[in-house]
Formats: sequence, structure tokens, C-alpha cells
Amino acid sequence: MFYFDNVLGNEVLKSTLLDNVNHFFTTRKFILKTKEEALLKTALENQELLKKEFNLTSLIHPNQTHTSNIKKATAKETDYADTDGLLIEEKNFGIFLNFADCIPVILYDKKKNKGGIVHAGWRGCAKRISYKAVIKMKEEFNSNPDDILASIGPGICFSCFETYFEAYTELKNSVNKDKNCFFEKNGKYFADLKKINEAQLKEAGVNLIDIAPYCTVCNNDKFFSYRKENKTTNRMSVFLALN
Repeated sequence: MFYFDNVLGNEVLKSTLLDNVNHFFTTRKFILKTKEEALLKTALENQELLKKEFNLTSLIHPNQTHTSNIKKATAKETDYADTDGLLIEEKNFGIFLNFADCIPVILYDKKKNKGGIVHAGWRGCAKRISYKAVIKMKEEFNSNPDDILASIGPGICFSCFETYFEAYTELKNSVNKDKNCFFEKNGKYFADLKKINEAQLKEAGVNLIDIAPYCTVCNNDKFFSYRKENKTTNRMSVFLALN
């Protein structure tokens, strides 16, 4: 279940499934990432305030390019090129990724206190980034998928994500069993990116999954939307830091 909370005086969204780890999904009220000059200073100030609030030495975010590349973040490395998923096992720094319609997914191993965030736009979904992230956690942390909690945050909904045939086909091929994520009518193609990520997580062995009921297009008063706002550079961010 998701609920709105407050961090540094700003509205954020959290998942009850992840209440034992520091996490949140930002709203329009709390900007960490933008290319708008008028808001750049605010975004950087918010990052510094977050570091102080959670006693972190640094905040790491990758250069996201709609890949399925996933890396383990370390305190010694700050540059993560072509990376759309970060894993974390250290407690002295935090990670955040940025979104504006694409699907944010937080993964957390409740027994080993390890976690990660993935950026799953349609290209990432087609490349099975959520599935790959679970496999990566097994490799890096020896995680048992039964111990992994997954929180799928706000993103574009089924009815708002109309796409073209080639993308639709790639997305259908990204899930092995659950084909209820897709709808075709009158030559138009729709896909449920949240459900696709859920299906991939289940295929990887994850069963405890929380899905946010919010659409970035339908709930544009709360969240930024690339489609709704004519390619806005403002982003909602997803933050994770281990206790």
C-alpha cells in the first residue's frame, strides 16, 4: 500500500512494504533532477539537504539512457554511464534515479539489507530490466528472491500508454506467461508497463510486490509527465538509502 508522507517539508510517496528502509518517490513538490535553469539551484540544494537528513557522504545517480544495464554502486565511483539500474549494499551513501512516465522499481532484500532501483521505460521493460535486476542481486548479494520486496512506483498507466506496433511486439515478447498486460483495438496498441514489470519480477521469483495506483499522466497534478507536459525536463526521483 502506498501513502503520502513528508520529507524535509516536501510531499513524497512511500510504500508500506518498504517501511524498514529509507525510501521515497518524489512528487512535483520536491525536485532533485531538472534541466530548467530556474530550478537547478533548488534541485542541487535539495540533494545536499537529503545528504544531511540521512547522514550520507554522497548521493549517486547514473546517466540513464533506457538500457537494461545494472551496476552495483560503490562509494569510490561516481560516474555510471549508460546505466538504468543501481544496486546498493553500503550504508554511507544513497542512490536516486529519475523518471517522468517511465516505471520506477525499488527492490529490497529484507534479510540481507541490500537493495536497488531500476528505471523501466518501455525499452527497459522490453529488455527485461526488472528480471535482470533480481538476477543481479542473486549474483552480487546471494539474495533469495523470496526475501526481495518490490515496490513499483508511479508511472504511465495502461490507458495512457499507446505505443506503436514494433514496441508493442517487443513488450509482448518480454513476458513469458502473463499476456493480460496488452490490448489492441482499432489499430491502436496499449501496454501496461507496471504489470509487465510485475510479471517479470514474478518470473524471477519475487512474490511480494506493491504497485502504486498513480499514473503520471492522469495524476499530473502530483507527478511530472514527459508526455503530458510536452517533453518536460523536470523529473520525479526515487531515493533509497540503507539503514
